[in-house]
Amino acid sequence: MPPEVPPAGGGPRRDRYVDWLRAFSLIVVVVWHWAFTILQWGPDGPSPTSPLGFTSGLWILTWLLQVLPLFFYVGGHVHLLSWNRACERGVGIGTFVWRRIRSLAIPALALAGTWIVFGALVAWAFGIEWMDRVVLLVISPLWFIGVYLVLIALLPISLWLHRHYDVLALIWLAGAALVVDVLRLRYGYEAAGWLNMIIVWGLAHQAGFFYDRVVELPRRFDVAILWTGLFALFGLVYSGIYPGSMVGVPGDKLSNMAPPTFVIVALLIFQIGLVEVLRPSMERLLERPRWQRVNETVNRFALPLFLFHTTGMAIWVALTWWLVGGGPGVGVRPDLFWWLERPLAVAGALVCTLPVIMLFGRKWTARRRR
Repeated sequence: MPPEVPPAGGGPRRDRYVDWLRAFSLIVVVVWHWAFTILQWGPDGPSPTSPLGFTSGLWILTWLLQVLPLFFYVGGHVHLLSWNRACERGVGIGTFVWRRIRSLAIPALALAGTWIVFGALVAWAFGIEWMDRVVLLVISPLWFIGVYLVLIALLPISLWLHRHYDVLALIWLAGAALVVDVLRLRYGYEAAGWLNMIIVWGLAHQAGFFYDRVVELPRRFDVAILWTGLFALFGLVYSGIYPGSMVGVPGDKLSNMAPPTFVIVALLIFQIGLVEVLRPSMERLLERPRWQRVNETVNRFALPLFLFHTTGMAIWVALTWWLVGGGPGVGVRPDLFWWLERPLAVAGALVCTLPVIMLFGRKWTARRRR
């Protein structure tokens, strides 16, 4: 998403760390998909899996690499800042919300619609029965943009809760997420779990309203937040109720992400503490001219890279099949060679994604005037 904090000289000093966290969280998601997606083929076509299903203990890395809680947290902070500035300009909440929904929904819908039409044409022309699964795989990462759009639509309620109940709103949301898990896991109301798609991610977004207060806390509180989240993660995971992985693992009876469980609340607390502990070092780095240029470049490309990364990945997979053989019926189990070729998988997908960005994503990558 475009930077929304005003630059120095035109308002409050720009928080480069916010820009970094927001872009970094999207980049991590992209690299994870490129590096760790394994396609398995069955009678109905391709289905994704990951090395987490084959390598024991690797799930612990997801406590650092599952960064969607951090993304929603930073998003809440940015939306509060933007709304405060909109109020100063006399913009109403309806107009504010609609502009934000429109700016994100249009590219996401255009991408999904293009792939649906393309998939239908390919299936009709070549009789490929599993093309619908390919389209679903390519556009499936857009689910979180859908949730984000819902949270933007709910901004009037979120802002009202924040204004009238402050931190109590976070406690209510956390309690609601826990109640949903009880209904789902203790009493078998599986459908109730999907309420946490809004409750848990809404909690992360609402927590972003407290970003400035967290930043102002003494450093010992940052460490305390980190350890609170970490101990909560260990307690919940080793209770035997929740899986250890923060992403879905094929074969597991329960996923912490689909729909999210109360464990994601603990992960959010841990990640908030972690980024605050790292803040002094990262802020010093981001003051350096070279790191400023890196930060600006990453922010310019983060959103279009996320939107088009699965398109580039699909192109790379098709080129690989064409050049070296393979295709339907091929399943890959991660061995030593598979791990060694992960840099190539990332580089190949990146090379195939960049032309797509240049063709369709120039609106977001154009350098912004300061």
